[in-house]
Amino acid sequence: MPEERPIEGLPAVSPPDPVALEKERAWLRRQNEAPMLVRWSAFLKKGGPGYLQSALTLGGGTAATMLFAGAAFGYGLLWVAPVSMLLGVVMMTAVAHQTLSTGERPFESMRRHAGPVFAWGFAGGAIFSSIIWHFAQYSLAAAVIKDMGLSVGMEIPQALGGGAVLACAIFWSFAYGKSSRALHVFESSLKVLVWGIVACFGWVVFKTGIADPAALLKGFIPFQFPEGTGGVQAATVVVGGLAAAVGANMLFLYPYSLLARGWGRDHRQLARFDLFAGMLLPYFLATTLMVLAMANTFYYGDAEFSGTNLSPVEAAKALSGVVGEGAGRWIFNLGILGMAVSSIILQMVCCGFVATEVLGWKFGSTKYRLACLLPAPGVLGAVLWKNIALWVAVPTTLLCGFLLPVAYLGFIKLHKNRAYLKEDLPTGPKANAWLGGMILATLTLTVFLVWYAITKGPAFFDQLLAG
Repeated sequence: MPEERPIEGLPAVSPPDPVALEKERAWLRRQNEAPMLVRWSAFLKKGGPGYLQSALTLGGGTAATMLFAGAAFGYGLLWVAPVSMLLGVVMMTAVAHQTLSTGERPFESMRRHAGPVFAWGFAGGAIFSSIIWHFAQYSLAAAVIKDMGLSVGMEIPQALGGGAVLACAIFWSFAYGKSSRALHVFESSLKVLVWGIVACFGWVVFKTGIADPAALLKGFIPFQFPEGTGGVQAATVVVGGLAAAVGANMLFLYPYSLLARGWGRDHRQLARFDLFAGMLLPYFLATTLMVLAMANTFYYGDAEFSGTNLSPVEAAKALSGVVGEGAGRWIFNLGILGMAVSSIILQMVCCGFVATEVLGWKFGSTKYRLACLLPAPGVLGAVLWKNIALWVAVPTTLLCGFLLPVAYLGFIKLHKNRAYLKEDLPTGPKANAWLGGMILATLTLTVFLVWYAITKGPAFFDQLLAG
């Protein structure tokens, strides 16, 4: 196996101290032999990249999709988020096993063992999804900045709001990873904003209660579509939700974040647990609360609901009845703004890091910074879709979903490659079930995307452009 080494300069992670890392490995070896409940309790205190992935995926796409699911279809689409993330976790678990077993950098491993098509699809998907997503993120950010201004009697043009976000994003993407103290403050503040809005939605659900427990349980039954919705809108939310759970750029950064922490073989059980406890469970909790809160307070019940008539201001009404109109409006807007800005910065960082990894450029160099600017034209989204700022996030997520299957197929090939995994190649019934889960995740996403593109997509995008 290649020598395990931390990746110097990887954003968001400082190279680990060798002595501390060896102590951690010894601790992990003890935990890996402990009873399951004791091991899980210890792992909960440790945490890892899984929680960071959960914070990253709770961005504008997830928020918009879940808000529309609750507002348009009540409890009917509660199944979308957990099913989407569960399929994503199956794939991410395989990525963690491959990376931690070999200690190799995934792009180069995929190029050598799966083929250049899959490797470049893996990297290209990360770049293009970051660029495409920028337009919707700026649309969201500028809309909530404008509404925050209106709440205090100020008229802030969305172009100005978009420009301010761009300036902030450039500063942080260039500085990202350079100052651990500033980075910690930045990430902590974003987590407070994101989890603050989740807590508020939870409070809304607590105060409003569950009117129909049977409908709630039925909403978690997978692959059902609410009746009488006309098809296009429900299908858009379903496919958008499936594509929002795991992004191509998120998939690219995850294995490198493992390597950057110095994690290796001894961390495999921790990585698997971290994906479920740190990624799947928080995502399930956050998305479910968003859907329930919107369903309880803002359910349209309208078969002709198009999405364009739900603005950030209207969505904030879900909080106003519980925490007050002014406070609810600001909490909602700050949460959405935090999600959008954090996604914009990380998407810029992703573009820069892909360039350093693929082209061999030095992290933090002038070339790296130019690569970070690749998605910057997305600031035009602040003025192109200012009237449908939330809704445009859903089809954007859908478009980015088309970039995932190639990377998924590449990791499936790696998972079956003995020359790559050697003695760590999974075997036996559990391994077959694991591989089957990876294939199921790939087929589910691909089939839904192709089905939507053929049967529903043209009508929806005509409606979007008309809006």
